[in-house]
Amino acid sequence: MLRSARDNNIDLSLLDQMTTALESSGDVMYEWDLATDSLMWLGRAASLFGLEANLIPATGETYHNRINPEDLPARMRNLTDHFAGEAYYDCEYRIRDGAGNFQWVHDRGAVDVSTTGAPTRLTGVLRPVTVKKQAEARLEYLASYDELSGHFNKLRLRESLDFSLEQAIRYSNVGAFLAVGVDHLGMINTAYGFEAGDAVLVEVGERLDKSIRGADIVGRLGGDRFGVIMSVASHDEADAIADRILQTVRETPFEINDERIYVTVSVGFVDFPEQTKTSFDAFAKAESALLDAKSNGRDCVKPYKLTTEQCENYRTSMIIGEEVKLALKEDRIALAYQPIVDSESHELVLVEALLRMFDRDGKIVPAGKFIPVVEQLGMMRVIDRRVLELALEDLVRYPNITMSLNISGLTASDRSWLRALSSRVKSRPDIAKRLIVEITETAALHDLEESARFVSAVRQLGCKVAIDDFGAGYTTFRHLKTLTVDIIKIDGSFIAGILDNEENQIFVRNLLGLAKALNHTTIAEFVETAEEAVFLSREGVDLLQGFYFGKPEIKPDWLVENATTKKSIIFPN
Repeated sequence: MLRSARDNNIDLSLLDQMTTALESSGDVMYEWDLATDSLMWLGRAASLFGLEANLIPATGETYHNRINPEDLPARMRNLTDHFAGEAYYDCEYRIRDGAGNFQWVHDRGAVDVSTTGAPTRLTGVLRPVTVKKQAEARLEYLASYDELSGHFNKLRLRESLDFSLEQAIRYSNVGAFLAVGVDHLGMINTAYGFEAGDAVLVEVGERLDKSIRGADIVGRLGGDRFGVIMSVASHDEADAIADRILQTVRETPFEINDERIYVTVSVGFVDFPEQTKTSFDAFAKAESALLDAKSNGRDCVKPYKLTTEQCENYRTSMIIGEEVKLALKEDRIALAYQPIVDSESHELVLVEALLRMFDRDGKIVPAGKFIPVVEQLGMMRVIDRRVLELALEDLVRYPNITMSLNISGLTASDRSWLRALSSRVKSRPDIAKRLIVEITETAALHDLEESARFVSAVRQLGCKVAIDDFGAGYTTFRHLKTLTVDIIKIDGSFIAGILDNEENQIFVRNLLGLAKALNHTTIAEFVETAEEAVFLSREGVDLLQGFYFGKPEIKPDWLVENATTKKSIIFPN
């Protein structure tokens, strides 16, 4: 088109308009004659290549010589597929400019073919996308790395620690997690400025790298703290590395703003898997030991220690943990269902699935007896996976019910659980629309960004999400907007005895106003009397749950006999 327009004086005004549009957008149009290998350009090609006009590539070969060798094979495959009629021509790659730097371009085009089907000419557009690529690379970097120190950020460090814990448990290894805190960083910020404080943090991070072993991992926990994962290390080895860190930081002053500053750090560490089996618990225990070190005068190391009572509780927990493992193996895990009803008609709207376990004698063990131990021992992901399987089986078995199920805070950041959910409901929208996933308020606030991603992923599958125990934490209007949940379950502590507690009444009224503004469905738990049910209905609560309407039961008769009412209240527009 470019050649015919120039050679035959056809539509030159249109060509001028195209040139103006291209120059305004920064795009460059090209026409590649495949028979002669000649290239023609329209737009600011000289600016794109950073070359004089007479040096702009005039053939396909010279243009290929400017493409980054790492990107050229992918472009050639794309061209081959397009010429064969198998794909659109659309790719991104880097070209070398006049200064020798590589710039990213987005290349899109279409081929013309002869009457015999042979490709004759490719017409396309190059769009500079270097700025976009740099922004993407930066976002990708910040998703895993701390911007200041360049080490792993807290999320990536936690993922690495989870992997180390899994490996230690599977292969009977021992390791340690160290929390390293810079002493008196606040005083340094006050005396020398925050830039000096940041420089100290960067230097401490570099000295940590020099103090640890090659396989150890350093990350930034935030504030004045770093974390170190020693995947395979005895207690004594961890203690020795911690001492080396103290000495490396202490022995040489820091050069800040032409001044020499002496800096020290304190270290707390926890052994795994003996003392901890989850990354959250390891972080907490190592930082607890770090506080002990700071309280002990700083510039010292303190391991996490269990008291005699804690040791006894730990042994009891191990026994319970083994019993839970055996129950999973022997299929003694079950779900009990509690009805949730419409606040006005008291008709069944949905059920909540609650975890139960049968002991070896067939007696029911409430979740409160073993779930805290399961969470401490890092077994919650396995339990939540089994709960998901049981819940989905019952959703298939009872096609008229809508069901909510609880998951732990750990599972809310477990991608394997999300993949399991996706594999089961992605092709079954009839099941997805009847499943509500509940996360506790405190778990959601622990890592708001991660929780928001989880909520979004679950809702994209067609399921609903509820915040359980709402009011137990410090959720704000901004938090609720970020999480975009569908249902709010008011914490039972605000419902129990509400008729005699004016403060709880005020809280519930304010919460209902907030929920209505955000178009959220509300559920009140722990409803135990007819008077409470009437009061809550009058205040505007949508759904009610509690012993007044039914206790949790395994395979209750009403689950079979009643069909869930199709109330739009669960799915507000």
